[in-house]
Amino acid sequence: MVYDPALAARIRGLLADQEEGQGDIVEKEMFGGVGFLHRGNMCCGVWKDWLIARIGPDRYAAALAREHVVKFDVTGRAMKGWVMVDPAGVGEDEQLWDWLSTALRFVHTLPRKK
Repeated sequence: MVYDPALAARIRGLLADQEEGQGDIVEKEMFGGVGFLHRGNMCCGVWKDWLIARIGPDRYAAALAREHVVKFDVTGRAMKGWVMVDPAGVGEDEQLWDWLSTALRFVHTLPRKK
């Protein structure tokens, strides 16, 4: 299945609105979807019609307790600190921005990759 281009466009638009002062955002096709990298680190993406967000280990358990959220596991091996949010959990831009801003805050703590 191809990733949801409408969700990718929404992410692209929200990140572009906030990019100033955040560093470069680079878009890259990966894992059968699309990923958005901040300063060279994977931040978020779209797999099928799910949002993927890298929120870090400190927010992981609380995020999994939220409605519409599951572990990021598309290969049979869950990635701790990453979650998948189903379409109902990002239907409004405010919901989507909540996840994107959380992911940006976490990734901004990581060293820049070249």
